Amino acid sequence: MNIEEKIRLVKEVGEEVINEKELRELFEKNKNPIAYDGFEPSGRIHIAQGLLRAINVNKLTSTGIKFKFWVADWFGMLNNKMGGDLNKIRIIGKYFIEVWKACGMNLEKVDFIWASDFIKVHPDYWETVLKLSMNATVQRVLRCGQIMGRKESTANPSSQILYPLMQAADIHHLGADIAQLGMDQRKVNMLARDIFPKLDFVPPIVVSHHMLRGLTEPQSKGEKGINAAIAKKMSKSNPNSAIFMTDSEEEVKVKFKKAYCPEAEIEDNPI
Repeated sequence: MNIEEKIRLVKEVGEEVINEKELRELFEKNKNPIAYDGFEPSGRIHIAQGLLRAINVNKLTSTGIKFKFWVADWFGMLNNKMGGDLNKIRIIGKYFIEVWKACGMNLEKVDFIWASDFIKVHPDYWETVLKLSMNATVQRVLRCGQIMGRKESTANPSSQILYPLMQAADIHHLGADIAQLGMDQRKVNMLARDIFPKLDFVPPIVVSHHMLRGLTEPQSKGEKGINAAIAKKMSKSNPNSAIFMTDSEEEVKVKFKKAYCPEAEIEDNPI
């Protein structure tokens, strides 16, 4: 596969690529670059996380990319998923992996790395988090709070500051050339791009994939960019907005019949 074809496939996945010039240079010097995504094991899995993720990963690995999945169990605990019970979170993480296998994800070039296991044997990870914190303002980090599904607020737990810094550290410690996450994760990936050069780290190329649109009316209208993507996406917090991998055929039909369809709006981001 030539470089132009590789870039075409990456752009099919990425609604936004920052930037294409760096991506081209990466493919020119490295036939097997590393892309990373992280996921919080958190209950039921919908088709945007299941089917769409498998499709995206298969497109990327077909170009020669090696994909690393960061099973963010400690992150799920910080975000109080499953009541903060790490054992339950790990069970859900294993379930997610089995769902991706069932969806046909090609695992030959995919590694699953558990955050809690990795960090325990890499104590220098925390030094990286501290150095990142020294080069980012509180306000900038708080703006990344959307990655936790939270709005910026002084009432939020202090983990909202720790979480984005840890996510940026993940990119460095996994040796990721490409940060390949959803548009809702864009802010923390851009934080990494801004800070990494100050620490003599190689900044990642950011490939932000499309957010599969939810079936219900967006919670907030008139938003643009990343905020619009978050407002429209499928969400576990609103079960009627999402098609879950375990939904029956009848449940899927009912949800489609009730789906929100804005009048006279004919344009949307492609899948």
